[in-house]
Amino acid sequence: MKLLTLLLSLCICSTAFSQRTKDLKTFKHHSVVTNKDTINYHTYAKKDIESTNVLLLYIQGSKAMSLYQTMEENGKTYVGTTLPLDFNLLPDNYLFVVISKKGFPFLTKIDEEFPVPKSYYENQTLAYRTHQANQVINSITKKHPNKFKKVIALGHSEGSDVVAKLGTINTSITHFGYLSGGGNTQFIDFITFTRKKVTEGLISEKEAQREISSILEDFKKIMANPNATDKYWAGKNNSYKRWSSFSEPPIDNLLKISKPLFVAIGTKDQAVAPESAYLIPIEFIRKQKNNLTFKAYSGLDHGFGKELENGKYEKYWNVVFKDFLNWVNEK
Repeated sequence: MKLLTLLLSLCICSTAFSQRTKDLKTFKHHSVVTNKDTINYHTYAKKDIESTNVLLLYIQGSKAMSLYQTMEENGKTYVGTTLPLDFNLLPDNYLFVVISKKGFPFLTKIDEEFPVPKSYYENQTLAYRTHQANQVINSITKKHPNKFKKVIALGHSEGSDVVAKLGTINTSITHFGYLSGGGNTQFIDFITFTRKKVTEGLISEKEAQREISSILEDFKKIMANPNATDKYWAGKNNSYKRWSSFSEPPIDNLLKISKPLFVAIGTKDQAVAPESAYLIPIEFIRKQKNNLTFKAYSGLDHGFGKELENGKYEKYWNVVFKDFLNWVNEK
């Protein structure tokens, strides 16, 4: 029970522990070191980097934790991860790249508390995460000039906002993946979900107006203290600095991207309102841009899963990832 509780607290739980252990050992670890910063990133190739010619940078969501977590119990090693990808689906010629959150090591112990570092809160911004991704891509492509025929940036949740911003500054990227992200400011989702509760008969109009008024007051507090790292909202690790930074509407950045762009949303997403995601194809049509592929996955949630009537949970992340890989091959 202790192990189960700990694993369920992870963003993505691993049940295929032997495969996860193999994946864990396959990663190579690197750093981009500048005068004021060190960015730790990690690469995964089924053989070695020399056998790859496609670079895939995956930008994760907002979870404040290490990429991998391990635990020893009863002579067995259990592995959890925040990475939802099945590495068996990764083509042999792909170099997979992922960046550690600021202040977090690649690996921590599941049953040992790792306090969120101060440096994480100080750099919990759209600008910094975009800077990280840009630096890593530039470092890899500089070390291996003319090696990669395709450079892919794939983001999920908060990571999708980063991908949108990254597309405005990095010219090496050839393909963009934007998963479970909206087009409007993240703030609007809270209003949208409150209005949905009225439609579903969960709260009254009076209750909704009271709730929305409270939310708007919270937004005022955040924007009045945009750099505060000791004040939090909608999550114990989501600082005001984080919210003010990620309040930037992604559509403003997405419209600046001219390379192929794949956008996917689950119609039952409860973290990002699907209505916000639909702003993306609408604006691309309005601006007569034809580089967008937009997919709405019926009945799937923020992590591309579905809760069944019997209480079980089915994961469809691999379906979405396969669709994305096929799309990349076609473009």
